[in-house]
Amino acid sequence: MQTATLDIQIKTLPTSPGVYQYYDKEDKLLYVGKAKNLKKRVTSYFTKNHDNYKTKLLVRKIYNIKHIVVETETDALLLENNLIKKYLPRFNVMLKDDKTYPWICIKKERFSRIFLTRTLIKDGSEYYGPYTSVKTVHTLLDLIKELYPLRTCTYDLSQEKINNGKYKVCLEYHLGNCKGPCEDLQEEKEYTENLEAIRQIVKGNFKDSLIRFKEQMMVHAEKMEFEDAQRIKEKIEILAKYQAKSTVVNPKISNVDVFSIISDESYGYINFLQLSHGSIIRSHTTEIKKKLDESDKELIELAIIDIRQRFSSMSREIFVPFEVDVGEKLKITIPQLGDKKKIVDLSLRNAKYYRQERFKQIKIMDPDRHIKRLMAQMKKDLRLPEEPRHIECFDNSNIQGTNPVAACVVFKNGKPSKKEYRKFNIKTVEGANDFASMEEVVYRRYKRLTEEEQPLPQLIIVDGGKGQLSSGLKALDELGLRGKIAIVGIAKRLEEIYYPGDSIPLYLDKKSESLKVIQHLRNEAHRFGITFHRQKRSKAALETELDLIPGIGEKTVVELLKNFRSVKRISDASIEELIEVIGNSRATKVYNYYLSKKNKGGKT
Repeated sequence: MQTATLDIQIKTLPTSPGVYQYYDKEDKLLYVGKAKNLKKRVTSYFTKNHDNYKTKLLVRKIYNIKHIVVETETDALLLENNLIKKYLPRFNVMLKDDKTYPWICIKKERFSRIFLTRTLIKDGSEYYGPYTSVKTVHTLLDLIKELYPLRTCTYDLSQEKINNGKYKVCLEYHLGNCKGPCEDLQEEKEYTENLEAIRQIVKGNFKDSLIRFKEQMMVHAEKMEFEDAQRIKEKIEILAKYQAKSTVVNPKISNVDVFSIISDESYGYINFLQLSHGSIIRSHTTEIKKKLDESDKELIELAIIDIRQRFSSMSREIFVPFEVDVGEKLKITIPQLGDKKKIVDLSLRNAKYYRQERFKQIKIMDPDRHIKRLMAQMKKDLRLPEEPRHIECFDNSNIQGTNPVAACVVFKNGKPSKKEYRKFNIKTVEGANDFASMEEVVYRRYKRLTEEEQPLPQLIIVDGGKGQLSSGLKALDELGLRGKIAIVGIAKRLEEIYYPGDSIPLYLDKKSESLKVIQHLRNEAHRFGITFHRQKRSKAALETELDLIPGIGEKTVVELLKNFRSVKRISDASIEELIEVIGNSRATKVYNYYLSKKNKGGKT
């Protein structure tokens, strides 16, 4: 696979949040960074003058850029942390230490404690996070503490020890912060119910808790306790910005390979995410050329074996979007919900972005390949007998039946061929009759092409639904061209594509390239037709006024309008003003014309 130049790689980067990775010519990782907008951030490295020698050196060494797209900037920050700690890139210094982001732990024990920690211990405890802000964690814990009395001691509160009276309530009990489970003063059932409510708060489902918090704030305000009210308000504001969970890290997902695929007629694009202890440590996307119209299942099975060998993966479980057969030793998981599904979706998003970037790069580096792929895709999507290298689209334009015109636009290899656009004045139809107008222009267009032995298109598109399609088809029948040229109609409202003899329309994927080309055709035909129609209306409007004056030609009319801006101003102008613009002789004719109309009481 040909590597795009740096310039092309930068141009085709997405504008989404994510992490970028710089590599040198030996494919060694130089630097990992995060960005809210990948394209904007990476571009800044190559457009700014850097004072720092280290940054200048980094930019000189960059040969290849890879990236991982994520949902939010917070996800990007966490992923950057994971990758730097895993690979220790030469030009990264800030995150090479052992510091990690904080988590909230619900300890696995009777009457569970809840606290902040930076260390994950595999003892069955629950961990939520990580959080990019310690302040957010403390606010959450404060909120929980105010809503639910919880114990903070480290005692082993087994029933046996409590029954033996081993412990005594402490100051926290007397302050009302704990209900004294150490002396059996609180039932375990009540404490467990509180824990479930706390889990919902930590997950971000704290709507009910926020309502209670706001009520507390109002009570403080009514009692003139403004400092307490402000304190609660600040916590509410922080919580409103709080993002409960990150897709990037989940300690419950450990040592897993994730694969996803997106494909077109010629290629499959497979993304691989490698997770270790719940953190993404690698992302790689590969492009596989189809040789015998292989299915997505066949391509991803081939890629799973190849990629796992290349990166020496020892994971015993893989997440995939559908069932695959890669041997009995691997556990295959097809997630449907939750964080596992989010990880597969993240992998799929990266595959889609990679495909889009390759399309953009190929347009620049290998336009012929892009055209071949696009034409093959359109042939398949539109169910055509041959590739639509030459497409023509028709659109009618009239307002309440006045000045009816039509336009025909021509696309070659998916791009406008503007020199071949054609305008039509409707000759045989009176009033607003789109169907008859469509029949007339389609007939005239292809009668002329056949008489002049010009090449016919592979596809005709008429702007409209079944009625316009039937009219276009009737014209082809009269010319004996039915079956020789494919013809479809596109309805505006839902982008429905109608075929002759089929009452059920085709709906293309809203993001498909085939639909985008058709929409471009339709929009061009509409624009071209409207422009022609406006020109014709403007000309007709002028003819009814200025061109009726004897001895006044088109150049004089243009000169008058250029200076006076409207017919009304010309009619109100003095003889001196007119003479200054068009001379004595013609000015006299114009002035006398409007003077005569005014004397007769006519409207100007």
